[in-house]
Amino acid sequence: MLKKNARVLSASLAGTAVEFYDFYIYATAAALVFGPLFFPADDPAIQLLAAYASFAVAFIARPIGALAFGHFGDRVGRKSTLVASLLIMGLSTFFIAFLPSHASIGWAAPLLLCILRFGQGFGLGGEWGGAALLAVENAPPGWRARFGMFPQFGAPLGFIAANGLFLLLGLTLTDTQFREWGWRLPFLGSILLVAIGLWVRLRLTETPAFAAAIAEAPPAKVPLAELLKHHWRDTLTGVFGVIACFALFYISTAFALGHATTTMGYTREAVLQVQLVTILFLALGIALSGWLSDRFSPRAVLIAGSCGGILAGLAMAPLLALGLPGLAAFLALALFAMGFVYGPLGAWLPGLFPARVRYTGASLAFNAGGILGGGLTPVIAQSLATAYGLAPVGLWLAAACALSLITLALHAPKNPA
Repeated sequence: MLKKNARVLSASLAGTAVEFYDFYIYATAAALVFGPLFFPADDPAIQLLAAYASFAVAFIARPIGALAFGHFGDRVGRKSTLVASLLIMGLSTFFIAFLPSHASIGWAAPLLLCILRFGQGFGLGGEWGGAALLAVENAPPGWRARFGMFPQFGAPLGFIAANGLFLLLGLTLTDTQFREWGWRLPFLGSILLVAIGLWVRLRLTETPAFAAAIAEAPPAKVPLAELLKHHWRDTLTGVFGVIACFALFYISTAFALGHATTTMGYTREAVLQVQLVTILFLALGIALSGWLSDRFSPRAVLIAGSCGGILAGLAMAPLLALGLPGLAAFLALALFAMGFVYGPLGAWLPGLFPARVRYTGASLAFNAGGILGGGLTPVIAQSLATAYGLAPVGLWLAAACALSLITLALHAPKNPA
């Protein structure tokens, strides 16, 4: 049993680490180099805004991927669906390494970038939900949240790998070398991580919950139709419940990196070092939230994390006015709060739905919430900061967390199936 649990948890962690590595290197490259390379403009702020807009393409693709992978995950099984999602996500990232710039092929360059970005989002749409189900549907009694937090650890691990590599490149390459070819290396290296993730996942068996659901009744012919007919309230609860998680993360990573290296004037290496240290607060928050969720409830911990996110939003502008130390303090606070609104999701979201539509429900809610909380957040935040300063950006973050807080407070908890 111990060996099986280790295999399940490593498989759920490996896939999400790969997917978040892929997503983070895109977010970092969008903040640092994609503007001038793919979206040339006279104003650096406009370049950055266009790069962030391409970042949002994946969030449009994510619910589409959630529906596609959720359909097969609820009908065919968790294992094969997770393998397919990882392949699509990883190969889309790998091919970005070979894209020519706007100076080489004109408008086709940003078009190809957005197509591959769509592929990233499509694959990710089925990734998190399947990884969470893999963990919680194999969890022993009383351990659902602690098993369910393992996919979430892929976030800090992927972030450390991605930003650590960008930091290493920044310290060893000149700015010209980095802009010309150095930024491609993290995308090229993603294929190695994909190979590791596939090796782990191909050794899995199907989850007990899915096997029991299939033994009890045939799978739903159209899981989405059954979900929207019988579980639409829970789906909406999931969508709005995850908004805080996405808003906190993309404000404290993509937006903070772009703002600190442009408006605040700090070097790329200095900001990446701060982010690499403060991401440990996310890992700490995830670990604590998993333990507290099994002791109390995932909903209670999510409510506490949403309150912390509101506090982080209100503190954003005053802290960033203090310079680099204030930036570090804000990131530590925001990422620690994110741990509390992210760690319990692996137990809370799947618990909203019965096993026969759980893959579809959890994936759709998670990724639709990603559009609202994360997809346009860097664009909106950059627009607000350019026009009005940081205070409205902090209020935007606080409002997103308040929306999740209200949703969680109004939703009556139920025992997971």
